[in-house]
Amino acid sequence: MNGKKGSVEINIPPAAKAKQPEVIRKSSFQGLSCKAWIWNVWEFCKEDSNRVTFSFKVGLAVLLVSLLILVQGPYEIFGTNIIWSILTVAIMFEYTVGATFNRGFNRALGSLLAGILAIAVAQLALRTGRVAEPIIIGISIFFIGAITSFMKLWPSFVPYEYGFRVILFTYCLIIVSGYRMGNPIRTAMDRLYSIAIGGFVAVFVNVLVFPIWAGEQLHKEIVNSFNSLADALEECVKKYLEDDGLDHPEFSKTVMDEFPDEPAYRKCRSTLNSSAKLESLANAAKWEPPHGRFQHFFYPWSEYVNVGAVLRHCAYEVMALHGVLHSEIQAPYNLRKTFQSEIQDATNQAAELVRSLGKDICNMRRSLKSSLLKRVYSSTERLQRAIEVHAYLLTVQCDPPDNSSKPLPKLSHAVSSTLCDLPDQLDNLDCTSPEKSSNQLTQNMQSGTPPPAQTESYHEMMRKQSRRLHSWPSREVDAFEEEGGFSTDLLPRMRALESTAALSLATFTSLLIEFVVRLDHLVEAVDELSKMAKFKHEGL
Repeated sequence: MNGKKGSVEINIPPAAKAKQPEVIRKSSFQGLSCKAWIWNVWEFCKEDSNRVTFSFKVGLAVLLVSLLILVQGPYEIFGTNIIWSILTVAIMFEYTVGATFNRGFNRALGSLLAGILAIAVAQLALRTGRVAEPIIIGISIFFIGAITSFMKLWPSFVPYEYGFRVILFTYCLIIVSGYRMGNPIRTAMDRLYSIAIGGFVAVFVNVLVFPIWAGEQLHKEIVNSFNSLADALEECVKKYLEDDGLDHPEFSKTVMDEFPDEPAYRKCRSTLNSSAKLESLANAAKWEPPHGRFQHFFYPWSEYVNVGAVLRHCAYEVMALHGVLHSEIQAPYNLRKTFQSEIQDATNQAAELVRSLGKDICNMRRSLKSSLLKRVYSSTERLQRAIEVHAYLLTVQCDPPDNSSKPLPKLSHAVSSTLCDLPDQLDNLDCTSPEKSSNQLTQNMQSGTPPPAQTESYHEMMRKQSRRLHSWPSREVDAFEEEGGFSTDLLPRMRALESTAALSLATFTSLLIEFVVRLDHLVEAVDELSKMAKFKHEGL
């Protein structure tokens, strides 16, 4: 320290220099966050280019209306009331043409009724004198506010909720400003003219400048739902058949948080959450004139909502399959491979049928699905037959049933591999009674001799399999490890554990068969839509 021999010198940097790296890290972090924000904006715009189009259209409409204020001539005619045209554009301009027409109708009707009521009440108040005039105006505002607020809650008037809101605030502003300015009729007429100008500009820009039709959006949304459902089904079944359970984490909150990252879960969830969007698009499409491929009046947009409802019922089954995939009770991997060909065939045929229905809606054509339905039914029957004939694999029994009189379907060679994976000792334990096996184990433990190596290897195999499959209940293996030996009822418990795990495969196949059954309703819904929408027959 002081320059003596053997001393060590320690240099302490100043406080400002010590904080310099932190400042550098902070600035670099801000730069990265800015880049990430720009990238998110780019991805958001790239996902749907109509969002950018809609933004520019709103800017153009507001600019056109603002010119009425910026230019001296129109401003001298309308005065400050022209500001209502800007408010009308901001309120009326919606994402789709149909929604703009719907909002414009509510705006026009509400403003007209409010203007008529305001003029009538103002004339009545003027005739009563200066003393009673504000009282009548106040009472009228109270009744208009109460009546409109009550009527917009009525179930039949829910679609016109915005119109009642327009009546309320338009009436209040006209009647109050007219009372102070002394000429309510002129005030009401100027504001109605301004509202009409704003509504015309909003509709003009939205229809003529890159129109975004709600009918087209609804049509694409339904087609995407078909493809998403088929993809989710195939991905879920593929993962179930290929997952050997070695790296399968325990079912916990962490796994639940990771579900949205899986493609099958994300696609299925988008189909389940599409109900409100489909209804909103269908209600907006009813206001649109014939356009594009939808050339006839009274197009059955409500049938798209019905098809979407049937699709969601099919998506429920896929979500249930996804739940079995992540359940704690898992069938052994070799047992799943046993029925792989039948499960995969039924899945492929069902997914092909779903995609074919979506393609018919996309091309607006009608085609017979009898051949596809026959293939789906035949593949499902093969799966049911395989489960019925080889049901002994799903339970722990002594011997497989005698099916010599029945022709066995050709299963994959995984059946023999599944049975050969079990040690020879398991066959001996199955053929003997449980009481005899447990008594022999008890005598060995009392005499001080260790259990046979064969039984110990069987238990070791079951312990590893239970850990690998994290089957319920896992506390049986933990209890054995804590006690350090066999209990008399350990083998029956582990046998029940193995049987319960194997039944998970039966649950998965039953859900898959239920999905196929619901495809009948989906075919009927699509056929009803094609009839009402007058789709062209295939080949015409």
